[in-house]
Amino acid sequence: MKIAPAAFALVVALAAGSPPQARAFHHRSSPPAASAPRRAAFDAARLRNLPPSTSSRPQSWALSAKKTKTASSSSSSSSSRSGTAALSTLESWSKNVAGIQSGGVRVASGNSVADSDGSAGGLGLVSDRELKGGDVLVQVPTDLALQVESKGGSFDRDVEELLGGRDARRAVRDAPWWVRMSLKVNAVDKVSNKLGSKDGGGVDAAAWLDSLPRKFDTPFHWSDEQLDELQYGYMADSVRWQRNKWKAQYDKISGGGKLSYDDFVWGCETARSRCFSGPYSGTGAFDPKPYALTLFLIAAYVGGGLGTIEQAANGAALVLCGTVLKDFVFPKFLGSRKYVLCPYIDMANHDGTGLARGNVAFEYFADGYSLSVLDGGSSPIVRPQSEVFISYGPRSNDQLLQYYGFVERGDPHDVYVLPPLREWDVAALERATGRTIMPGRLEKLERAGLLGRDRNAAAAAANDGDDDDDDNANAAGGVVITRTAGLDPAVLQALRALMSTDDEWNDAGESVGNFAAEESGGPANERAAMIAARTAMESELSHKPTTRGQDEELLKKMEMSASANVGGAEERLAVAFRAEKKRVLEEAIAGIRV
Repeated sequence: MKIAPAAFALVVALAAGSPPQARAFHHRSSPPAASAPRRAAFDAARLRNLPPSTSSRPQSWALSAKKTKTASSSSSSSSSRSGTAALSTLESWSKNVAGIQSGGVRVASGNSVADSDGSAGGLGLVSDRELKGGDVLVQVPTDLALQVESKGGSFDRDVEELLGGRDARRAVRDAPWWVRMSLKVNAVDKVSNKLGSKDGGGVDAAAWLDSLPRKFDTPFHWSDEQLDELQYGYMADSVRWQRNKWKAQYDKISGGGKLSYDDFVWGCETARSRCFSGPYSGTGAFDPKPYALTLFLIAAYVGGGLGTIEQAANGAALVLCGTVLKDFVFPKFLGSRKYVLCPYIDMANHDGTGLARGNVAFEYFADGYSLSVLDGGSSPIVRPQSEVFISYGPRSNDQLLQYYGFVERGDPHDVYVLPPLREWDVAALERATGRTIMPGRLEKLERAGLLGRDRNAAAAAANDGDDDDDDNANAAGGVVITRTAGLDPAVLQALRALMSTDDEWNDAGESVGNFAAEESGGPANERAAMIAARTAMESELSHKPTTRGQDEELLKKMEMSASANVGGAEERLAVAFRAEKKRVLEEAIAGIRV
């Protein structure tokens, strides 16, 4: 009897427990190899991600990172149960209990770690020797990491103990990833107290849990008066929508369960600020069993006279192709992501100004997560006793403050979000440009979707959407100004159409789309659009209760007296944040030439 190669391949796949189609990404508990293994590319394009590895070692899967500025209990923006003793315990636990391999870095606090304002304080990873490109600093077994998928997936029995019933379990499967990660973190903290194997074994997680912040000073916890101190309506709206969304998610899963709302929020903030992610949904780490089984079946297939060696080779090739498709190709198209909370690596802090030298990756063949140094030649990249930063990706201060609890000075990825065009002062634009907005222009822009949403529609969009990263930030369709590119080109297009004369409108074929290019409405029209944009930005800036200069002077006084606890952490953050926002506006205004 002859068996076709395709059928042979299917037999191999089924016998190995790996159907040819893509399935959930599961990890196994083999520790990382001591030597530098070959690594596969873990693209992190969706989450404003870590830069791709340029190491001389084989390419790795770069993960995007999301972690709050970890702070010790004595300094800072997030309080934690850790101190010097806790850090020593964490180091001892990681090496002697958890099987985490580290070399070249240690968790440190105080003077060794720079806060976002340049002062000493907080927790982070600090080098204890010169570090060069390609150096592997930390390797963590996959089994120790808490992981969820972006879409559904199963949850542990420990998590079920926190839920309110069957309806709650169904709600969890449809919940955003950070809800499911919150449940996992709380299950470890309040039920199992273990990381790793789910068969009753695992590693005692107390040392790692003690290193986590127990309170966050993010705007989620601020009063309305404190939010007003930001002088930035967009952030206040974003925080209110975030609160509504999180409470709605909690109501769906609580239903008489054991998890309090405060604990749920703590888990969400831990997830949103400390997780890594990557678009991988295959089987996880390299598993040699299907290949060993393939070799065995080839021998039986040929030795038993069931077919020729060529047919067996064709079948084996199909198995290999199926594995490649399942682990590397299908995940790209399916859009599923893996979110990972990884002990020890989660201590790495962010720098978005070019100082980040750390690279987080999934080790496909070693079944673990690693932190290594980005390649930069043979010269040392990180000096001894220097903090090793990673990049959370191109994040604005809006994102950093809302979800991580700190502000980065001179953030090259910062933005300013003005109110949507529908809320702009039309009369002020007419006075500044000397033009009259003609009838029908606003209706045209409305139909083109360029005016943004009204408040009610924006609130509905923010609360109903299945967000992935920013709780439907800018649900109102506000006008975005970036530090690198200035005003959104779509807004300039809308302003060209809005400020056009009848002749300019007719020359454009009465179509908003024909105003997309620079000077598409003519030089005079372009000048009017630029004046309108500048007028709106100057109006926004002039209505602030304080100037940037006043903010920076106040911030200096606060920082000088921080040791005396003059000005709370929230107040200092608010002043630093609003000063950076005003700087973005000023730079955008200066960039407009009329």
